[in-house]
Amino acid sequence: MARLAGKTAIITGAASGFGEAMARRFAEEGANVVVADLNLVGAEAVAQSIGENALAVHTDVTRKEEIDAMVQTTMDKFGRIDIMVNNAGYSHRNGSMLGVDEDTYDLIAAINMKAIYYTALAVVPIMERQGSGSIITTASTAGLRPRPGLTWYNASKGWAISVTKSMAVELGPKNIRVNCLCPAAGETPMLGLFLGEDTPERRAQFKATIPLGRLSVPLDVANAALYLASDEAQFITGVALEVDGGRCI
Repeated sequence: MARLAGKTAIITGAASGFGEAMARRFAEEGANVVVADLNLVGAEAVAQSIGENALAVHTDVTRKEEIDAMVQTTMDKFGRIDIMVNNAGYSHRNGSMLGVDEDTYDLIAAINMKAIYYTALAVVPIMERQGSGSIITTASTAGLRPRPGLTWYNASKGWAISVTKSMAVELGPKNIRVNCLCPAAGETPMLGLFLGEDTPERRAQFKATIPLGRLSVPLDVANAALYLASDEAQFITGVALEVDGGRCI
C-alpha cells in the first residue's frame, strides 16, 4: 500500500534539491503534490515529470499573499492539505558575519523564518478542520551545532528548530504533528554557499567531518521527510531529525 495514498502535500522550494526529491518521493507513495517554487519553469518541469497528481505553483515564500494563493490553489485542485513542507531556504556565502549586508540578512530571515509563520497561518486552520495534519520544515545541522562562517544562517535554522518544538506543543491537541529535518550539507545548488566555494578540496574537508564519509544527497532527506509525513510517524512530533551521517555526534 502506498504510504501517502489519499494525502495532499505542499512542498516549497520544490523545483530542485531536497524539495524536488521530496516531491518525487511523496508522489511515488501516492500523494498529490504541489510543487511550489519561485522558479516556475523548474517547478513545472518537476510537476510534468511526476504526472497528473502534481501541480506547479509559482510562490515567493516571503510574500503572504503568495502563500495564501498557493494554499487556495491547492484546496481548489485537491480539496485538502495533509502535509505542509517548509523546504525553501536561503543562505549567505560562508565568510565573516560582519560581511553579510542587511538585504541578505533580511532575505534569510524572510525565507528561513517568516515563511514558516505565513504557512502556519494559512494551513493550520485547514488541518484543524480536517482533524489532522503534518508540518515539516527543512532546518539544518547548522541550527544544532553551529560553525563559524554561517552565523546568520545558523541562527535562522536554530529559530526553525525552536519554532518546530513550540508549534508541536501547541498544535498537538489538534492532532497536527510538527517536525523538522536537520540535514548536513549536501549535493544541492546551495552547496557552494555553505562551503564558501565548491571545490574538491573543500568537499574533502567537509566529508572528513562526517563519520559515514559522504555528503547528504536529496534522496536521504526525502526518505526522512516521507517517514515524518506518513502515518508510521503518527506518534512523532517536535523532533529535529538529524540526517547528517553522524556529523552532529
